[in-house]
Formats: sequence, structure tokens, C-alpha cells
Amino acid sequence: MSVNELYSKYTRVWIPDPDHVWRAAEIVRDYKEGEPVLHLTLEDDTPLEYPVGPKSNPLPFLRNPDILVGENDLTALSYLHEPAVLHNLKVRFLEPNHIYTYCGIVLVAINPYEQLHIYGEEVIRAYSGQNMGDMDPHIFAVAEEAYKQMARDERNQSIIVSGESGAGKTVSAKYAMRFFATVGGSTSDTNVEEKVLASSPIMEAIGNAKTTRNDNSSRFGKYIEIGFNRQYRIIGANMRTYLLEKSRVVFQAEDERNYHIFYQLCASASLPEYKDLCLASAEDFTFTSMGENIFIEGVNDAEDLEKTREAFTLLGIKEGNQSSIFKVIASILHLGNIEICSQRDGESCHVLRDDLHLKHFCTLLGVELKQMEHWLCHRKLVTATETYVKNMSTKQAENARDALAKHIYARMFDWIVEHINKALHTSSKQHSFIGVLDIYGFETFEVNSFEQFCINYANEKLQQQFNSHVFKLEQEEYMKEQIPWTLIDFYDNQPCIDLIEARLGILDLLDEECKVPKGTDENWAQKLYKQHSVSAHFQKPRMSNVSFIIVHFADKVEYQSEGFLEKNRDTVYGEQINILKASEFQLVADLFHDKDDVAPPKSSRVNVRPAKSTPKAPNKEHKKTVGHQFRSSLHLLMETLNATTPHYVRCIKPNDLKEPFMFDSRRAVQQLRACGVLETIRISAAGYPSRWTYPDFFNRYRVLLKKSEMASADKKLVCRNLLETLIKDHDMFQFGKTKIFFRAGQVAYLEKLRADRFRSACIKIQKTVRGWLQRVRYRKVRKMAVSLQRYGRGYLARRHADFLRQTRAALLCQKQYRMVRDRRAYLRVRRAVVTIQAFTRGMFTRRIYQEFMLHHKAMLIQKVVRGWLQRRRFRRARDAAITIQCLFRRVRARRRLKQLKVEARSAERLKSLNSGMENKIVQLQRKMDDQSKELRTHNEQLLQVNNKLQKQLEEVQSRQGGAGGAGGAQLSSLQEELDRLREELQEASAQRKRMEEEHGKEKTGLQLRVEELEKENALLKSEKEEMNHRILQLTKSSGEDSGSVSLMETSLQAELDAERQRYQNLLKQKTTVEQRYDNLKEELSMSKFQPGHRRNPSNQSSLESDSNYTSISTSELGDTEDSIQLVEEMGLEKAAMDISLFMKLQKRVRELEQERRRLQVNLDKMEELARSRGSESRSSTSEQETADLAYNNLKRQELESENKKLKKDLNELRKSISERASENDSSKELQDSYNLLLSQLRSANEELDGRKEEVLILRTQIVSAAHIRENNQPIQQSSEAPEVSEDKEPLDSEEALKAYHGLRESKKLLEAQLQTQSRQHGDELEALHTQIELLRDDIEKKQEILSYTASLSPEARVEYSVQQEITRLTNDNLDLKELVEKLEKNERKLKKQLRIYMKKVQELEASQAAAQTSRSRPALSRQVTVQRKEKDFEGMLEYYKEDEALLFKTLITDIRPNTVSATVPCLPAYILFMCIRHADYVNDDQKVESLLTSTINAIKKVLKKNNEDFEMTSFWLANTSRLLHCLKQYSGDEAFMTQNTGKQNEHCLKNFDLAEYRQVLSDLSIQIYQQLIKVAEGIIQPMIVSAMLESESIPSLAGVKTMGYRNRSSSMDVDSGGPATYTLQALIRQLGQFHGTMRDHGLDPEIVGQVVRQLFHCVNAVTLNNLLLRKDVCSWSNGMQLRYNTSQMEEWLRANNLSHSKAAETLEPIIQAAQLLQVKKKTTQDAEAICSLCSALSTQQIVKILNLYTPLNEFEERVSVSFIRSIQTRPQQRHDPPQLLMDTKHMFPVLFPYTPSALSLETLHIPASLGLDFLIRV
Repeated sequence: MSVNELYSKYTRVWIPDPDHVWRAAEIVRDYKEGEPVLHLTLEDDTPLEYPVGPKSNPLPFLRNPDILVGENDLTALSYLHEPAVLHNLKVRFLEPNHIYTYCGIVLVAINPYEQLHIYGEEVIRAYSGQNMGDMDPHIFAVAEEAYKQMARDERNQSIIVSGESGAGKTVSAKYAMRFFATVGGSTSDTNVEEKVLASSPIMEAIGNAKTTRNDNSSRFGKYIEIGFNRQYRIIGANMRTYLLEKSRVVFQAEDERNYHIFYQLCASASLPEYKDLCLASAEDFTFTSMGENIFIEGVNDAEDLEKTREAFTLLGIKEGNQSSIFKVIASILHLGNIEICSQRDGESCHVLRDDLHLKHFCTLLGVELKQMEHWLCHRKLVTATETYVKNMSTKQAENARDALAKHIYARMFDWIVEHINKALHTSSKQHSFIGVLDIYGFETFEVNSFEQFCINYANEKLQQQFNSHVFKLEQEEYMKEQIPWTLIDFYDNQPCIDLIEARLGILDLLDEECKVPKGTDENWAQKLYKQHSVSAHFQKPRMSNVSFIIVHFADKVEYQSEGFLEKNRDTVYGEQINILKASEFQLVADLFHDKDDVAPPKSSRVNVRPAKSTPKAPNKEHKKTVGHQFRSSLHLLMETLNATTPHYVRCIKPNDLKEPFMFDSRRAVQQLRACGVLETIRISAAGYPSRWTYPDFFNRYRVLLKKSEMASADKKLVCRNLLETLIKDHDMFQFGKTKIFFRAGQVAYLEKLRADRFRSACIKIQKTVRGWLQRVRYRKVRKMAVSLQRYGRGYLARRHADFLRQTRAALLCQKQYRMVRDRRAYLRVRRAVVTIQAFTRGMFTRRIYQEFMLHHKAMLIQKVVRGWLQRRRFRRARDAAITIQCLFRRVRARRRLKQLKVEARSAERLKSLNSGMENKIVQLQRKMDDQSKELRTHNEQLLQVNNKLQKQLEEVQSRQGGAGGAGGAQLSSLQEELDRLREELQEASAQRKRMEEEHGKEKTGLQLRVEELEKENALLKSEKEEMNHRILQLTKSSGEDSGSVSLMETSLQAELDAERQRYQNLLKQKTTVEQRYDNLKEELSMSKFQPGHRRNPSNQSSLESDSNYTSISTSELGDTEDSIQLVEEMGLEKAAMDISLFMKLQKRVRELEQERRRLQVNLDKMEELARSRGSESRSSTSEQETADLAYNNLKRQELESENKKLKKDLNELRKSISERASENDSSKELQDSYNLLLSQLRSANEELDGRKEEVLILRTQIVSAAHIRENNQPIQQSSEAPEVSEDKEPLDSEEALKAYHGLRESKKLLEAQLQTQSRQHGDELEALHTQIELLRDDIEKKQEILSYTASLSPEARVEYSVQQEITRLTNDNLDLKELVEKLEKNERKLKKQLRIYMKKVQELEASQAAAQTSRSRPALSRQVTVQRKEKDFEGMLEYYKEDEALLFKTLITDIRPNTVSATVPCLPAYILFMCIRHADYVNDDQKVESLLTSTINAIKKVLKKNNEDFEMTSFWLANTSRLLHCLKQYSGDEAFMTQNTGKQNEHCLKNFDLAEYRQVLSDLSIQIYQQLIKVAEGIIQPMIVSAMLESESIPSLAGVKTMGYRNRSSSMDVDSGGPATYTLQALIRQLGQFHGTMRDHGLDPEIVGQVVRQLFHCVNAVTLNNLLLRKDVCSWSNGMQLRYNTSQMEEWLRANNLSHSKAAETLEPIIQAAQLLQVKKKTTQDAEAICSLCSALSTQQIVKILNLYTPLNEFEERVSVSFIRSIQTRPQQRHDPPQLLMDTKHMFPVLFPYTPSALSLETLHIPASLGLDFLIRV
């Protein structure tokens, strides 16, 4: 990324600040490269113009995103620089009070100056076995890492703890050793780990002191080697010390103290055992009162002395030696109080004779008083020839006294260290060790002397080793991941080290000056100036000639040369040492004896390695200087460290005031620079500091992927493609084998992209939700407003109606009154006026008549003249017009003649003239043939009827002549019957009229509905035209951007086509409705036809054979067209592959064929009825039939034209589909599918045409038959009427009855058909209405989308269309997922049924096999039965004494649970008790005692052998408890006999009371129970954290956050493939296995419940402890996962009927912790809710979880410090435990309830497979 992108508006940066070191600011204006000023605003809104220059003042450092602030590992920060490191440490230290932070391989520990409860045994157990980075940073994590690497790599380890005084080095080293002592405890009884811990209080007492910076500052360096055997248990330890600050014994600065041991002895001086030390208060001694403050707040020196003595005792130092040690230390105090007086000459001095302190000194050390008094003031000079005794001045004597005191204390210190090492030494072979180095850090003061020089020299060496190790690890990481790397330039301080220790270096020149007899510090300083003035790391101060400056890696330090020589020589006079060697106390004499003559130990390993060698000769000064000794020991230390794998702990002192949790940025930065943390950051930042595994990177940044990119199964390839797309500079990242490496700043860039993506998604969600909420609110408001308006308007309307009613009444009254009054006046005036008018009009009329006559005569003359003129003018105009028309028509006729000649010559004209003529001719010919055939048929029928009637007439006449009166009676009866039939016919005709009226009403309703549909169509047309107009406008506006908007235009055009097609569908549906209405009317008109044409079987078959397909009705054209429309809407590809569409068409064709057949049957029935009814009702309906026939002909013509139009549309559809298919010729299979579908549609259409022709033919025949009947009807009437009138013969009664019944049946049939079709039409109309509404809604939505799209930019349009497509695909995906889930559910169901059936089959086969076996061996069964009936057993087993060992071996030692799994549970317990019963029965007390004792011992032996086998432990717990229950049940005690049967009471013990053995068995059961819990916890404990906190039970819920060095390669076992991961199902499965095992072994349900409760407590404790120690799992999503996991555990309890076991209650703390992670944490009400909710958590745990809460996204917020403080200060009515973590080893009290057995002992069967044949049933 360029500078302009990085330094843009709202970017946050760090700028230097003199007070706070670094200060946060925000850019308020985009920065362009080259500008001299960067415009910023500070956090307090203060504007600032920050000058920027390429050389003098570079651009400020960038700040990390808020989501990275507070990271556990500093290397996980995206921007790695000093302000980021400082800010991260400050935030972690002040807000959540985290004192530990990782910086790569370095653990940064900040001294809290407060006791924290994070070092208990539960914390040690929680960190034990965990990878470094899995848990929150801790000193225990570093110790566990060292322990794990030692065990895995078989390489010695070392932990280097460094820091300045007061930073907490000693405490950190002490806790590291405590961890090793706890985790690697010794297997023997020597308790080496306790001795290792006991060395700490001793070394603190004799080596620690109070300074201005620390109350317990270590004034020496120590390296402790903790030895381990091959089982990695502690077997011993060894300690090496470096550079004890001996000057502190004789001098302390203000507000400082001497070593603690002095003050401890002074505080205990009043105790009897310390009376002989002659001590007083520390204020009374010179060596302890120089600091003027002898107390430390919160420290009791007397109690500390008791702890020191206990440590001495534990380490094996006897009371006598302890007393001698205290005497030597007390003598040093007395030595400091010895007063040396000066003589008069000033060159000599003396000690007062009555000096009490000198006497105490000599008494305590056992030396002669006079000698010591003499040599304190004199010294011996030895030359080559003589020896002189020289007086010393007071100053020299005091220096010699102080030197003696320092030497005594140093020798005492070395002696104590030597004896501690002896106590920690072991004779066992050491396999490996872990060393803990507690050494001083870089120091710089106002006055720096020899001690600071040595300390800084040691830190230079350690820093060099640290830099090389860090660089080595970086190189190994790159090589292991196989990524290219370049040499990283890191700071090498070898030149500074050479300046100090090389030949002619500072130390060499110092030693050389010490050898000069009169060497001085000034001369040594001048030599340094001369020798090293050219060195870059050596400088000379301007204002001083006795000091020098060394440029260390951390800072420049100015050293004062004064005192260097004296401290380097460490001069002690030999005469004084000789007096001490002659002490009467052996310990004092041994302190000062040389060890050159002592034989070295046999072992090549040196256990005691003091920091300096002891004097070799009593009369010589030490040969080796302090500097030389320190350099040698430092080289030895570096060799040791280089041979081990180092681990670094850098301790930081947050402030100089020792205030708890106060952070001084300036002091912290000084120490960070000095301890190498910033150098680690610089090395990491120079390479690829940010590292992500491929799965973590994919899970974190998959939101930046497209859906198509996520489909790939290769996550590495997906990550590669994503990074190459997002980050253009490929040097910013590298792909390793398992990780992706990023340079500094890239993770922040990716986080910005991710946050932007989330922000846009959130905005979209918010927009939608807010819109929905506003719409809901608007609807509510509108509804209420409408209601109010309705009631208000109703009230106003009612009031207005009353007003109108009253007004109308008043007006009526007024009107009547005024009418009468005005009428009277009017009539009176009218009469007068009429009279006047009559006379006046007469006069005027006469005058007018006269004038009219005159005018009339004039007009006659004018008329004649004007007519002649007009006729002449008309004739002239007509002649002219005719002439012009003739000319014009001649021109047009000539042109038309030419055109006709041209057309006559063309073939197309002939085709157009002849098109359809052939078909018409054929149809007319066919129609004429049919009509002629029908005519002949009817003529023949008429002749037959005439002949028949003639014959009947003759028969009637003959009968009439013979019958006479009887014929008259019969004729009268027939006449009556005829009248009755006529009346019924009239009634039927009336009903028919009513039906016609109903049909007319229905027709009117349908016509109204059609008009409504036409209106809706018109509306749709107008909307379509409006949309077309808008699209045209949109097209014109986007004409300039045609290239970028082409895709959008295509989609809009497709939508427009779809809308047009839907509109065509509506038109077609309307046409379909009209067609169906016409069909109804046609059927109704057909029901009125009289008997006519009837198709015979041959004719029908010939018609049906015309087509190979089933028939289809023309009324169903709409459905076929809908199917074709469906093809267009679905698209070519889907329709071609969708066979269901074709099946639908075929099904519709079959239904239409059935409809055609039904109509044909109905037509035949009506023809039959009409034929039987005769010709009576023909004349009545002739006019209606003629009208209907004319209407049908007109409608048929319209249908034919519509059919042609549909054919044309269908052909166009086929053409368009074929064009699309030809364009998309990439897939041959798709083309074949299209051809198949097209052929099927074509065949269906051909069939449709055929059926249409059949219908037309049928209708033609019906019409022709109707015409024939009309023509024949007058003839029949004319022929039949005379006969009836003449002969008066009645019709045949049977024929009339048949006609009547036929009419009734036809009426019912027509009514049923009309009702059915009316219902169908109603349903179809409702469906059409619904479809129209849906289409209207769809059009509205499309219009909204179109308007919204029109308002967008071209890019936004494309994005919007992509989003729409994504939404659609998402919905499809969800549907598919639901389908898959349903299929999987069905599959599981079928599998379950299959298993059940298989089980039933197996049981059936087993039962059949058993039946066959029983049938095959009937004799054996009978024999066994007979044996059982021969003798009644008493439930006892007898064995011989010599078989007792075999009994225990078979029944206890060698038995396996699976061998008795198919028998009675707890069978061994029952067998043993039956043996005990027999021993009691025979009154053999020795046998009873031996049996019970051997049983208990054998069970213990088996359990000890199988101490990690859960199944075996559960098996023997069940048997032991059952044996205990049997002893109680058959003891004879009435309390245990209440549930026994009578037979069981008879089996009670008779002779012995085994209450003592019951108690022993009860204790044994408790032990087995505890072992069972231990084994089960050991199995499930590695699974708990992974299953409960790390596994994703709810997929894709948990987010991934940057983890830095989490699961770094050095912490993972690469050979075994890394740590095992377990899911929640695996944990539940393991618990289910435990439960099933215990249940199968017959363990009491109460005990099973207690075991489950204990295991659930373990799950809860381990989960909660890890939650409290891991920041990465304290998030909202992990809280959701944790709550789901606990609910699954509770569900498992309910499924196994364990709810009564109180196991669910043990999960309450972790449930509340999960809820705490999910609840709102902002206001005071939230704090109150949290306190009431988390009743099972302590306040300390709640605060810890809130401090650890980490948002995984920028949209989440951290818990504010004020909110956490409100939780802490809130009064709680609870008794919280002091410890933070839960006790995972806590055991609930176990209770073995008494559960008697219902089993009868005499019925117990012992399987032969056990081999207990020697047992005899009794």
C-alpha cells in the first residue's frame, strides 16, 4: 500500500511526547506524499500540525486496530514498533490487570506490587500439559514449555529471568521452581522438591535486601539446576551464585537495608535461644542502621526467621550448625560496632580495652581477644629479607575492619550455598536438568561503580546469546515452512563485549593496574582513555578525567573509576584470617581453610561451584581478582546456557513508587529497551511477524471470498487466490507448508477490509430492519388514524343527517304553505291576464295574418326565380366534376391494370387465390355427401314411418268396425293419457324455460366478468406501455455508457419480455374463459335440438382412426398454451431437461380426450331422447334454435381466427426456441433434449388440430341435421294432421311414456351438467382472479425494482443484480439443504428400522437354533431338571482348605469382567458370600477370617495391578459393594432384614458377627470408588478442554482472532501430529461408555449417580479454570458454544435417567459463565443483573471473565473498566473463596446406600467356564 493510502483521514498514529513517551493522535486530512505537515488531532481534540521530513522527522508510527489491542503476544500485533508494544502492555496491565505478556519466545512480567491469587496448585494443574499459547501468558506456561521440551527432545533446558531491581525476578524464579516441584515431584520419600523450595527462604534471608526500588531485592545472581531422572521426576538440584554484593554488609544508602538475616536476628534477640548472641535492636548496630529505616511494611522479621530455621532443618542443617551460623552473622554486627580510636600522631590507632562489642565478637567466633585487638590496628609487610609490622591509620583500620566483615559474610554465604547443594545432591544418575537463572538486569544510576559495571557486562553477554537464539528460531521457522528468507540485520554487541573482556580490554587493564604497587583509579582511567579512545563503544566525558562512558546495547552508562581497584582486589589481611582459622569453633575454622588439599570427588561432575575461589595461603592476598573470577564464572554460565534450550522471562518494574497497578511509561520504555524486548520486536518486524495457519486464515477472512471461490475443497488454494487478489505486492506475504507469513501491517489491512465488508453487511441489515420497523409503525399509526377518522366521520355524518332531516321537514312545511299562498295569488292574476290576452291576441293575430298573406305572395315569386338560378348553377358544376373524375379514374385504372398484369404473372398470386380452396372444396364436398346421406336416411325413415302409420291406421279402422263401444272407451282412455302427457310436456317445457332464464342470468354474469377482465387487461396494457416508455427513457439516458450497462439492459429486456409474456397469458386465459362460456352456451343449445344425426359405430371408428393420438377439445386450448408459455418462462435449458412438463401435456391431452368422449356420449343420449320424444316440441323452439345456430356459426368463425393466431404464436415460439438452441450449441445433450421436447409438442399440437377438425365436423353434421329436421317437420305435420283430425287416433302410449321419461332424464342430465360446469367456471374465475392479483403484485415489485435500479449508477446496478442473484441462489441452497436434511432423516429412520429388523431376525434365528438344540438333545435337559429336583440347596458353597488359593486366583486374580458378562451381575461377590456362609454354617472362625482377609488383600492386589483400568475398577467396586450388602442383608440384624423373603431370612449367618469386616469392606469400597474417579478423570481430562471450549458444536459460529504464537511449533509434538482434538460427542460417548460399563457390572444406581456427579464436577472445574486462564475463549460466540455444550451434557443426563444424581447442579458455574459472556455489560442495571445471575461464581471469577472478555469483531465492544469496578465495589451477600480457580481434585462425600438383593442364593448358577469345579453346593 502506498503512503497516501496508509496516512489517510481517520487513520490513528503515534507521535513522540516528552511526558508520556508516545501519544495517540488521529489524522484529520488525507496526507499526500511530499507534504511537509501532517494535520492531526489529539485525544483531547487539540489540533496539531506535525512536521514531516524525509530525514529529520519521518512519518509517525501507525496504530493497530482496536481488535488487536490487548493481545497475549506482542508479535501478533500488525504494526510492530515501540509505541505499539508499550500501549499493549499498558492496556493489559491497567485494564484487565494482566501482568504477563508474550513477546515471541520472551515472557514479559510486570511487577504488580500486589499479591495475586494466580499461583495456586489449581493454576499449576491447569497449565500442566498445555501448549505454550493455549492458555493466557504465565510463568507456569514457560515452565511447562521447558519441562515438555526436556521430556520430548531430551535436551537440557534453562529459564533466564532478568530485570532490574524490584522487577520481580526472584518471585518469578521461585514460582518456576514451585511448578517443577509440583509437576515433577520425586517418586521416593526424600521429598527433593520440598528441599528445592526450602532453599528459597534461606537464599532470600542471606542474599536479599531492601533497596529503594525493591523491598526484597536479590543482591546476587544464582543459577539453579533442577535434576530429573528418566521418568522426569526431580532427583536433586544444584545452585551456583554470582557476584554477591558484599559492600552492602558495611554500607547501605538512605532508605535501604542490609541483608534480611541481620534484621531477623535482631528482631528475635529477646528469645531465650538467641540470648547468647548479645544482640539488641537493629538501630543499635552500625551495619544495620545506615539506611535509617530498619522496617519493611507488611514484613515480620521474627516470623521470617522461623521460616528460615525450618528451611535449614528441612535441608538437613543441624541445630548446632544453625547456631554457629547465627553466631557468625551476629559477630559481623558486633564487628561493625567496634570503635577504632586514632592516636595523637594520626598514623596509628587503637581499640578501647573495654570495648564490649569486640569481646562479643571474639566470644561468638571463638578467637583470642588480644590478637584480634592487635591486628585490627596493625598490618604485616613482608619483603624478600624482612617482615615488618606497621601501624595503620584510623581510616585504614576501618577499611580493614569492613573488608574483614565482608569477607566473613561472603565465606558464610558460600558455606551455606555449599551445604544447600549437598542437601540437594543425589546419588542417582541425572538424566537431564532444567536451570533457572535469576540474575540482575541492566542497571544505570547517577553514580555507577564496579558492581554496575559487572552487572552490565553480564547483561551484554546474555543479550548476545538472546539475539542469536531469537534469530536462530526465526531462521528455523522459515526453513521448516520452506519459505525463502534473507539474512536479518540484528544488533550484534560483540564489539562492546570485546571492549570489556578482550586482550587489553577494560578488565585486563584493571587487573594490570591492581598488580602495580601504587596503582590508582586515576592512572587506570588514563590508560583507558589512551587505549580505547578510538572504540565506538567507549567515550570520555567532557567534564571529568576519572570517569568513562560505555555504549551498551541498552543505553550509555557513565562509570566513576573511584573504588574500582579496591573492589577488584577485595583485599583482606592474612593475619586476621589466621586468627579466624584458629577459632575454637570448627565451623568458623572451616570457613577460612583452603580446599586445595581436599581430594576431589569421584564423580566428574562438580556440585559446588562458588562464584569465586577461596584463598590458597594464609599469608598472601588472593591471586585472582574479582573481575577475573566474575569473567570466568560468566563464561561457564554462557557455556551452560548455550548447551541448553533457553527460555526467557523479562521482568519489568512499572513504577518507582511501588504502587500497585500504576504504569510509568518512561520507566517501562527504559526497561524494554534494556531487556531486549524491543530487539525481539525489531527482528520479528524485519521478517514476517504475523503468522496464520491456513484453516485459521480461511475461517477469519472467508467473508472476503465470493461464494464460487468457497466451493473449492483445497483451502490452501483458496487462501492463495484470496491473498493474491487482496494484496498486490507479493513480497508482503509468503506461503509456508502450514502457515501464511505476513509482513508488518498486512494483518491490519486485512482486518480493515474485513471490517468494511461487515460494516456494509450490517448497514444493509440495519436498513432492512429499520425499514420493516418503520412500515410496521406506519401501519399501526395508519390503522389508528383510520379508526379515529371512521368514528369521527360517523359522528359528523350522523349529526349532519339530523340537520338535513330537520331542514327537510322545515322546507316541506314552508313549501306547502308558500305553495298555497302563491297559488291563490297566481290563479287570481292568471284569470285577469287570460282575459286581457284573449282580446289582445285576437287583435294582433288579425294584423299578422294580413302581413303574412303579403309576404307569402312575394315568396312564391322569389322561389320560382331562385330555383331556376340554382338549377343552372348545379348543372354547370356537375358537368365539370364529372369531367375531372373521369380523367382521374382513367389514370388510376391504368396504374391498377399494370399492377394486376404484374401480379397475374406471379405465382404467389395464384397461391394466395388458391390457398384454402382445396380444403374448402373438400370440406364442402364432404359436407354435401354427409347431408345427402343424412337426407336419404331421413327420407327412408319418413317412408318407414308413413308405412307404419298407414298400417296402424288400417288396423285401427278395422278394429273400430269390430270393437264398437269398447274401442270408444279405449279411445277415451288414450285421449286422457294423451292429455296428461301433454300437460307433463308443458311442465317440462316450462322447466326448460326456467333453465334458459337461469342460463341467461349466468351468461349475463359471465359477460360482466369478461368486461371486468377486459378493464383489467386495459389497465395492464397501460402499465405495460408506461414501463416501455420508462425503459426507452432509461435506454436513452444510458446510451453513453452502453458498454458498461449492456448486461443491465439485457436483464431489463428479459424482465420486460417476461412481463409481456405474462400479459399474453392473461389474454389467453381471458380467451379461454370466453371459449368455455361459448361451449356452455353451445351445449345448452344442443340440449334443445330434436332427434337428428346419430353416429353409427362404423362412422365413429372411422373418425377415431383419423389420428394416432387421443382426442383433445378446443375448449382446452388455454391449458396447452399455458404449457408452452411455461416452456418459455422456464427457459430452454430447464424445459429441455424437464420431462415433467411433457408429462403434464400428455396428461392434459388424455383429460381432453375423456372430455370429448363424455360430450359424445351426452350427444348420443340427447339424440336418443329427442328421437323418442317425436316431433311435438319441434315447432316451439325453431326460432331459438335458429338464433343459437347463427350465434354458434359466428362464434365458430371467431374461434377459427383465434386458433390461427395461436398457431402463429406457437410457430414463433418454436422458432425462437430453436434459435436459442442453435446459439447455445455447446452441449449436444441439451440440443437433443430440446429436439425431443419440440417433437413432442409438435405431435401434441397436431393431435390438437385433428381433434379440432373432428369437433368442427360434428358441429357441421349437427347443424345439417337440424336443417333437415326443420325441412321435414312441416311435411310430417301436414301428413299427420289430417290423419289425426280425420281418424281421431291417439298416439302409442308406450312411445309417449318413453318420450316423457327421456325428457325427464335429459332434464336431470342437463341440470347436473350445468351445475358442474357452473362450479368449474366459478373455480376457474376465482383462480384467474388470484392469478391476476399475483401478477399485479409481481408487476408492482418489478416496477419498484425498476425504479430503484434506474436511480443507481451502472456499477451499483451490476452489484445490485449480483446481490439479487446471490439471494436467489441462497434461497435455492436453503431449499436444497432442507431436502437433504429430509433425505438424511429418512435415511437414518430407515437405517434404524433396518437395525431393528436385523436384531429381530437374529433373535429369531437364535431362538430357532435354541429350539433345534433343545429338540436334538432332550435327554440332557431332562437329566438337569431331575438333578435340580432331587435335592434342595441351601445357597452355600464348600471347598477344601488346600483349594483356597485356587479359589482366589480363579475368582479374583485371574478373572476378567467379560468372562462373567453373560451371567448374574456381581457373581464373584455372591460366590464368595456363599463360601462365607458355609464357613459360618460349620462354625469355622479361622476359615471365615482367612476367607475375608484373603479376599480383601486379593482385591487390593488386583486393583493395584490394574490401577488405570476403568472396567476392572468398576467391576470390583460393584462386587465389593455387593459383598458388603450381602454381609448386611444376611447378618441377622433386623434393620437389614425388612426387605428379605422368608427363605433369605433362613439363610442368615448363625455364628459370627462380621461388623468389623463390614467396616473394612466399606473402607475398601471408598478406596475403590476414589480410584475409579481418579481413573475416569484421567481418561476424560485431556478431552474436556477440547470438547467443551474448542470444538465447534455449532458450525461457523466461532470467529478466529489473531493468536500470535498460539500453538507455536516448538510447543507442539510434531512427530505425533500435534495435540489430539476431541469433540463434544467424543466426550459424551466416553461418559456413556463409563455409564454402560458400570451399569453392566451391576453397580448400584446411587453409586453410578455419584460417579457421574463427580465426573461432571471435574468437567465443570477444568472447563471453568481454562476459561479463567484463556483470553481467546472469552467471547460471545464461545459463550454460545459453551451453553450449547452444557445443554447437550444435560440432555445426556436426562436420556440416561441421571437427573436425580445432582450432576446437573455441578455444571451451574460454567453455565453462568457462558451466560455472563452473552449478556449485556454496559449499564448499572446490567451489573445488578450479572450479580444476581452469577450466584455460583465468585466476584473474583466474574471480574476475571469480564477482564478476559475479548471481542472477535470490531462491532463488539470491550467491557469498560468502570463497569468492572462497579462489579467489584458492589456489596455482595456471599462468602467467596479466596482462590480464583476451582479445585479439580475436590471429592464429594461418597455414600453407599444399602440395597438388598432379591436373588435367591440357592438358585444361583455357576458357569462351568469359570473352572470352579472344586466348589461343592450345599
